[in-house]
Amino acid sequence: MDKEKLIKLILNSNSRNNNIQKVSTQNFKLSEIQKARNFHKSFPQYSITPLIELNELSKMLGVSKIWVKDESYRFGLNAFKVLGGSYAIGKYLSNKLNMDISEVPYEKMISKDIKEKLGEITFVTATDGNHGRGVAWVAHQLGQKSVVYMPKGSAKMRFDNIKKEGANVTITDLNYDDAVRLANDNAKKYGWVMIQDTAWEGYEEIPLWIMQGYTTIIDEVIEQLKERGEELPTHIFLQAGVGSFAGAIQGYVAAQYGKERPITVIVEPHNAACIFKSASMNDGKPYAVKGDLKTIMAGLACGEPNTIGWNILRDYADAYVSCEDEIAARGMRVLSNPLKNDKRVISGESGAAGFGLLSLILEKEEYRDILKKLNINKESRILTISTEGATDLDGFKNIVWNGFYPLLNK
Repeated sequence: MDKEKLIKLILNSNSRNNNIQKVSTQNFKLSEIQKARNFHKSFPQYSITPLIELNELSKMLGVSKIWVKDESYRFGLNAFKVLGGSYAIGKYLSNKLNMDISEVPYEKMISKDIKEKLGEITFVTATDGNHGRGVAWVAHQLGQKSVVYMPKGSAKMRFDNIKKEGANVTITDLNYDDAVRLANDNAKKYGWVMIQDTAWEGYEEIPLWIMQGYTTIIDEVIEQLKERGEELPTHIFLQAGVGSFAGAIQGYVAAQYGKERPITVIVEPHNAACIFKSASMNDGKPYAVKGDLKTIMAGLACGEPNTIGWNILRDYADAYVSCEDEIAARGMRVLSNPLKNDKRVISGESGAAGFGLLSLILEKEEYRDILKKLNINKESRILTISTEGATDLDGFKNIVWNGFYPLLNK
């Protein structure tokens, strides 16, 4: 397979053009971010996840810094998604109580008085695993119910982990986007509350809250770098499914740093590259990818962009990349087999996508043109975010131990 089939790149010529009108990032200003972060801090399970500096790898690959934010430690749930689900549920419940979320931290929200005021609520979502587990966990923590629909082909380990959180969970015979429609239809039919990390016309408030919840990740990163006396990253590699996570991180850095923000690279699998497709159409509108969306990057197997995330990524992201599954598999192997004193990171297929791309283009001579286009050089300080651990252990072993999805002769 030649490199053009392995990796496809589009540069955004408008990302740094301040003379054109762009979508507002007001929803990601620091005052909003701090509300989300403080709500997360109120949970007894909260702790800052590790920001790992891969010094030996940075030296070998010829850049100043490579950081990996390891979200496998998040709330004991092995993935970052709970940050969005918890904040959205918290915002929904505080609004129902006619209170600001800052007035209802976790301890107060689980009190008998608040539970009696709220009554019994059922939250519903569609998920490949991580988001649904987060929603189920939060609902259980707050004494509420959850219903979770999973797309066909979902891993049994992910199903079991959701079920353990007390959810009514089903693996459907639908792809992800159709599972979302099923969840939405049943929410209307049964009076459930939809907690979905994608947005469409008429459903944007809860997805925005989810995105604001995700910003706890980058807010922690900035705090950790300041504590170490480190400078801001020059580049951030962000994997995208519907674009909620990538849009949230992009929204944060655009709001806080403006033209001084890091260069951002958005990474997706070929078979579910809805952000890449939307960028390639070059008319500013979001476009869907149809079909089974088959990829090992289950968390990124989404065909329809989040409209909020897309608008942010359209206006502020610097590059969009679509790649083969082998890229993510490579990232998993490299992270799992560190050099010398570098720390090991256990990353899942979706979690390792951005890092896998970075490690490949830095190592292989044939990708020097991509490095030049992205302005990556020996001074670059690059942040990647491993959004999940090994959420499908069989898949992890097949890739890391048994060498599935090799990059040989590619």
